[in-house]
Amino acid sequence: MPRERSNEAATARQVLTLRLGDEEYGLDILRVREIKGYSVITPIPSSPAYVKGVMNLRGTVVPVVGIRERFGLPTVPYDKFTVIVLVTVGSRVVGLIVDAVSDVLDLGPNDVEPPPEFGARVDTSMLTGVAKRDERLVMLLDVERLVLDAVGAGIPEVPPGPSLGQPITSRMEANGP
Repeated sequence: MPRERSNEAATARQVLTLRLGDEEYGLDILRVREIKGYSVITPIPSSPAYVKGVMNLRGTVVPVVGIRERFGLPTVPYDKFTVIVLVTVGSRVVGLIVDAVSDVLDLGPNDVEPPPEFGARVDTSMLTGVAKRDERLVMLLDVERLVLDAVGAGIPEVPPGPSLGQPITSRMEANGP
């Protein structure tokens, strides 16, 4: 996996930046299907705290993950800036609740470094790298790892929209369970 991350860090790309408190995170723009204002989520009984429930997206049931809870951050009340970022993982769509979205960054090969190694006590497995822009550091998220660990094989299949093109095959789908 380190080889994949170093190759990924060496290519130019765009990321959607989002906020959780004072920290900035980035999602590969090609994984973002839609950004919606916060809407009603139906809870799922006996699910982990970070699995907030499901929502109705134009007739399709979509699982929703709270990124704050996923990262072990304190829960805060939702406000007018809280959004649900709908991302694709393979042919599936999952909602990610974040405090706010910021902007889109164009990142070149020199703007991204691999995730730091802290040893076994700090899990950086949900990061693909760290983007540096002036004094800003943006943690780049591995959407597959973030979502598949959270909701696993229970993610409902959603056909890609006309603007999405070919679905992205996840490492899990490519390698099997």
